[in-house]
Order: sequence, then C-alpha cells, then structure tokens
Amino acid sequence: MIQDNVFLHLAGAAENIDLHLKIEGLNPAGSIKLKTALSMVEDAERRGIVRAGCSLIESSSGSLGIALAMVSAAKGYRFLCVTDPNTPALSVDIIRALGSEVVEVNRPDAGGGYLGGRIAYIHERLAADPGLVWLNQYANPANWAVHDRCTAAAITAEIPDIDYLFVGTGTSGTLMGCIQHFRRHSPGTRIIAVDAVGSVNFDSVPAPRHIPGIGASRRPEIFRPELVDDVVLVSEAETVRTCRWLARRYGLFGGGSTGSVVRAVLRRAPGLPEGSRVVAISPDLGERYARTIYDDAWVTAKYGPGCLDDPADDLSELTTVRN
Repeated sequence: MIQDNVFLHLAGAAENIDLHLKIEGLNPAGSIKLKTALSMVEDAERRGIVRAGCSLIESSSGSLGIALAMVSAAKGYRFLCVTDPNTPALSVDIIRALGSEVVEVNRPDAGGGYLGGRIAYIHERLAADPGLVWLNQYANPANWAVHDRCTAAAITAEIPDIDYLFVGTGTSGTLMGCIQHFRRHSPGTRIIAVDAVGSVNFDSVPAPRHIPGIGASRRPEIFRPELVDDVVLVSEAETVRTCRWLARRYGLFGGGSTGSVVRAVLRRAPGLPEGSRVVAISPDLGERYARTIYDDAWVTAKYGPGCLDDPADDLSELTTVRN
C-alpha cells in the first residue's frame, strides 16, 4: 500500500516560514517512484502494450529501477534496468534481488552525464528485440498524471492555503503533475522547481554530476519549463551539506533529492513573506546514499574536506532573516 499522507513539520528550519516536508520514502519501494512505476505499467496494460510474460526495459539512476523491479516481480514481467556509474550500488543490489537484470552504461554523453548513453543503449536493445517494451518515463504522460491525481492531491488535502511548493526536477513527472493539480485547485500557490547545477533542464551549462535524483543531461519530452514560477539551482556540495544537516538537526536520513529541495527552500526563505506556508517534496530516504553522501571519504574525494565542516554553521547563516 502506498503511503501518501506522511508529512514532517520542520519547525525552526527558517525564522520566517512554516515548512512541511512530504515524506515519500516510506512507500514499499522506498521512494516516490513507486507511484510512477505503477502508473506507467498499468497504463500500458490498459492500452494492451504490456501483456502477460512481457519484457520491460527502462533507464534509471536507481529509485525508478527499484520500483519497476518490484512491480514487475509482482506482475510476472521480466525487467531490464539500464543504469550508469552514479547509480548507488545498494540500488543495483536491490533491483537484482527482486529478480531483474541490470546493465550499466558507462559512456558519458555530450552534457557530461550518462542519460544519452542509457537511452541509446535502450534503442539498440529495442532494435534487436521487437518484443521488448520501453515505458519511456521521459515522454510518458502516465509519469506526471499519477502525481496530479495522487501526490499533489494528497498535499492539498492535508495542508490548506499553501503559499509555495518546492519540487525537484529530474524527469519532471512529479513537477508537471503538481503543476497541473495546483493550477486547478490552488492557483495562488507558487511552484518552485529545484534543479541541480550542471543539469540542462533549465538551459544551464551542462557539467558532470555524481548524485542521482534531480537534474538531467537531456531535457525530458514531458517537461514544460515555461509553466514553472521560479527555479533554484543547487550544487552537489550544497546537497551533501544539507542532507547531513537534516540528519543531525532533525534525525531525518534524507536522500540526495531531499537535501537539494530543502537547500533551495532555505536559500529562498529570507526573501519570502513572513509566515509563508511552504511544502517541499522529499522523494526518498538516505539508505541508498550511505556510502556516498554520508560517507566522509567519498564526500572528501568528490567535493573536498570543506564539505565535512559542521553543516549547521552554513545553514544558520543561510536562513537568517536580514533587516
């Protein structure tokens, strides 16, 4: 059963706002992507694209792969997950434990990421096996539709009169679904997209990234950036420091996307009106990042020893309201 109504009030996170996190990591697959996986598979079943004994293929940096492996096992489908070197090793282990196959693509694309290479590999496999079905999360309307009717609906049902909603941007399914719902049911809410430095979603300069979750080296077909009210770009070093701050300050073991989204909120908080009600979506928890974001040696190797300083020092300065 999908838990869609778990919220954490981050009391005192910033002086002038009322911040709530929508916690998605308690779902059976450990992330918000279970809704995406179910939506795409069941939509394909209704349209007759996926039938008993079918073989599925999809590109994933971890969370969607786990969700699709779980759904495929439950429904009796074979699943091939196409990953890259940034996919957490634990995620790969879980996908395989669920009976699915994993192929790692390690050739970077022109933007410094691996998404282009993963998709190119999928096209190669489709050409070789016409019976293979690609759900194509990047262009599939079922990706965003479930977040319109479920994720966003759960937010407006639980927390009324939201002033700002912060949503991470990867394939943009969650973001696009939330925009569709809020434009109908809470048009006064400003939707703030959170993207990674080095991502091309908002036409920023592409650069290599090491933390999966948000960001992309190729803009998804379902993404419509003109619908977003504003965007905040977060560096991976900021993501690491915020994840560690959340763990020490609130006992929240958050994944990389959660750290990025919370960082964006805290950076914007001093400029928001006093008493603003803010909701941010936390897509997953931190277990799959234990050997990266929360590992001192990995963090030092990627971002330098400065990322190991007490993150509270950085965040307290960031969130102070200035007169």
